[in-house]
Amino acid sequence: MKSIRLEKDDHNIVHLIMDNPNASANVMDRDFTESLSAAVEQLKQIEFSGIIIRSTKNTFFAGGDLNSLYAAKIAEAKSFFDSCERLKTNLRWLETQGKPVVAAINGTALGGGWEIALSCHQRIVIDSTAIKLGLPEVTLGLLPGGGGCVRMPRLLGIQGALPYLLEGKQVRPQQALKAGLIHQLAASEEELLQRAVAFIREHGKQAAAQPWDQADYRMPGGDAKNPENAQLLMIAPAMLEKKTKGCLPAPEAIMATVVEGSQVDFETATRIESRQFVNLACGQVAKNMIGTFWFALNEVKAGASLPAAARDDKTSPVQKIGILGAGMMGSAIAYACASKGVEVVLKDISMEAAAAGKQYAEKSLQKRLQRGRIAEDKAHGILSRIAPTDSNTDLADCQLVIEAVFEDRELKRKVTQEAEEQLPSNAVFASNTSTLPITGLAQASARPQQFIGLHFFSPADKMPLVEIICGEQTSDETLAQAFAFVLEIGKTPIVVNDSRGFFTSRVFGCFTNEGISMLSEGVNPAAIENAAALAGFPVGPLAVSDEVSLTLMGRIRQQTINDLQREGKPAPTHPADAVIDRMLELGRGGKAAGGGFYSYPEGGKKHLWSGLQKEFAPKAPLPIDDVKERLLFIMALETLRCYEGGVLRSVRDANIGSIFGIGFPPWTGGALQYINQFGLKAFTQRAQQLAEAYGERFSPPAILLELAETEKTLTDNP
Repeated sequence: MKSIRLEKDDHNIVHLIMDNPNASANVMDRDFTESLSAAVEQLKQIEFSGIIIRSTKNTFFAGGDLNSLYAAKIAEAKSFFDSCERLKTNLRWLETQGKPVVAAINGTALGGGWEIALSCHQRIVIDSTAIKLGLPEVTLGLLPGGGGCVRMPRLLGIQGALPYLLEGKQVRPQQALKAGLIHQLAASEEELLQRAVAFIREHGKQAAAQPWDQADYRMPGGDAKNPENAQLLMIAPAMLEKKTKGCLPAPEAIMATVVEGSQVDFETATRIESRQFVNLACGQVAKNMIGTFWFALNEVKAGASLPAAARDDKTSPVQKIGILGAGMMGSAIAYACASKGVEVVLKDISMEAAAAGKQYAEKSLQKRLQRGRIAEDKAHGILSRIAPTDSNTDLADCQLVIEAVFEDRELKRKVTQEAEEQLPSNAVFASNTSTLPITGLAQASARPQQFIGLHFFSPADKMPLVEIICGEQTSDETLAQAFAFVLEIGKTPIVVNDSRGFFTSRVFGCFTNEGISMLSEGVNPAAIENAAALAGFPVGPLAVSDEVSLTLMGRIRQQTINDLQREGKPAPTHPADAVIDRMLELGRGGKAAGGGFYSYPEGGKKHLWSGLQKEFAPKAPLPIDDVKERLLFIMALETLRCYEGGVLRSVRDANIGSIFGIGFPPWTGGALQYINQFGLKAFTQRAQQLAEAYGERFSPPAILLELAETEKTLTDNP
C-alpha cells in the first residue's frame, strides 16, 4: 500500500494512517484508491475493536486529485465511473462493518477529505481556526463525488445540506460542532488521539452504525416529497437559474443528485452521484474552472509571472504604508491594509477630508460587528492602525506609498514629488492609476526605478485582484516588493507591462463601450443587460458604466486625447463616444450623479431610465447570441491583443485578471481560455462574421490567425 498503512495498538484498535509519500498532502488519487482497497481487504481478514483514520500530514486530506480530474475524457467515462464506485464501496464497507470508525481530524478536511470523515461514526477535530471543513467542489465546476451529496442530506437534511453543496460553504471546527457536522473537539494532537481511542474503547463492544443505516432513521426535515421540501424544490430550479443563468452546470447537477438521492436507497443514491460527477468532470466547464481557479491561480500566487531575479529577491513584510488621497478608493485601500495588520497613514489635503476617509473603515466594521462577524477588540485594532493626516511629514517612515488621487496627470505629478521629499531612500512609490501609463507618471519621480503601478479595483477592500504595472525603469527589486505586499494583504497579484489602460482597464472599456454602442444602434437596453447576464457577466455594461461614472469615462477619454495629441498621435474614436456625450449633456453622469442609464429612486430598486427609448430609439432586435457574443468576443479579442503586444506576460495572468478584476464570466475559465474552449478556428470564423456585421474592432489579430492555422492553443505550458 503506497498511501496508507495499518497499525494495531495495545487496545486492539487499527489505525488507518494516510501518508502520501509523493506529496505534502493526502489526495484522492489512484494510489489512494488502490491503497484503500488493499487496506479494506486486510481489515476483512483480521479481528479488531475499532478503526481510527488519521493523517501524518499537516492537513487531514486535501481532496480529489485535480490532475486526474482535469485530464478526464468522456471516452474514459466508464472506467472513471467504476473507479468512483470502487472508492465509495470501500468507504461504505468502513461504515457498515459493525465496529466503530473514528475520523481523527488534525487539519483541514475539504472535498474528498470531508467525505472520508462523513463515512466515519465519530468525527473529532482539533479546535483550531486554521482548520477548514467543507465541500468546495462546486467552485471548480464539480460536485462532491465521494458520497458527499448522499451523506450530507442524510446528516443535516436537504435544506441544511444545500448551502454546503451548492455554495461550497466552509466552516471552522467550532462552527462545525454547532452545526452537527462533528461530534467532539480536541485541544491538541495528543488529546485528539486520546479521545478517538476512548470513544472506541467505550463503544467497541456494540454494533456501530450510521444514523441513516438504523431501522428507525428518518431524514431530518423529510425527503424531497415532504411538503415543506417539495414547496422549496418547486422554486429551487428557478432560483438556481436566476443565479447561474444556466452557465454553470454543477449547481443544477448537485440539486438533481440531492433530490433524486433522497428518494432512493443509499447505494442507488451513490450511483446517481457518480454518474453526475463523471459527467461534470468530463465536461468543458469543469476543465475551464479547474485550469484557472486551481492550477493557474496557484501558479500566479507562487510568482510564475515574475522574472527570475524578482522571484529570488528576498523581501520583508511591509509594516507601514502611506496612502495619498482619502476618497473612495484610498479609504478602501487603507481599510484593506489595516485589516491585514499594516499601519496606514491616510493623507489628504485637510484633516477633515482624511478623517472622512477613515469613516469608510468605521462604517464597514460597524456592519461586521452588528452581524457578529468580528470581535470588538479586533475592530478597534484595525481602526487604530489608520492614522489620518494632512501633512506629508507623517510619511517619513513609510516603506511604501500608494497614490490614489484623481486621474489627472498634473495632480499626480504634484503629490508624487511632495511625498518623495519625505520618504526613506528605499521606499517604493506606487500609483493606483487605472489608465495613465506608469512610465509617463514616473517622470515626476526622482527615483523611477522604485516607481510602480498598483491598480486596485473598487471596492478595494472586497475585490480580490491587484494589477501590478511595471514602467520602463521599474526595477526587479521594486516588482518583488510590490508583489509580496499584494500577497501580504490577501490579494491576488497579476503582473503586466506598461501601456495606456494596461490590461484590465483597456479590456473593461471594450465591454462597456460595446454595450453602449449597441444602445446607439437601437438595441433595446433591457436586451443588452439581459444578454450580458445570460452570458455569465455579473453586471451588465450599462449598469456597470453607471457605477464607474460616465463623467469619469468622459474625463479619461479627454485625458487620453490630450496625451496623444502631445505625442502627435490621432485619438481613437468609438461609436459609444456620442452616447456618453449625449448622456452627459442630459446631466445623467451615472449613479453618483443621481442617474445615468439607470434611475435610482430613493428607497426603491434601480431601473433602466425611461428616457433611453426616446434618446436612442429601438430598432429591429439583434439575435440574442449576437448580443452575448459581441460582449464576450470584444473582451477576449482585446485581451488577445494585450497578450500579442506584450502587455500581458502570461495566459494565466490574462485568465485570472479577466475574471477577478473585470467580471469576465467564471464558467469560461477566463478571456483567453474562452478562445481555447470555443476552438481557435471556430473562434476566428465567428470573429470574422462579427467584424463583417458590426465593425473592424472584431477583426482577428495576427496571432489568432496563426494559432488557428497551426491548431495550437493559448497556453503557458506548450
